[in-house]
Amino acid sequence: MTTLTLKVPEELLAKLDEAARLDRTSRSELCRKALEARLKKTPMRRRSLLELSRDLCGAGSSGIKDLSSNKKHLEGFGQ
Repeated sequence: MTTLTLKVPEELLAKLDEAARLDRTSRSELCRKALEARLKKTPMRRRSLLELSRDLCGAGSSGIKDLSSNKKHLEGFGQ
């Protein structure tokens, strides 16, 4: 098993200790169970580039309606 180290505020540590005491378990076991429960609720799939950049789509505008279809706009492009 791998060791994970994290920083928690004193208040949270006190709550963790109390919950572990009440459950008669260790801090580690309680944290593992909490992480497992939380991660079961999270869909573990990769998001596409479109999903990641959806807020950027259409953000810029050249003002030219036929930019992609009119060949005169491509004159000198890439030279």
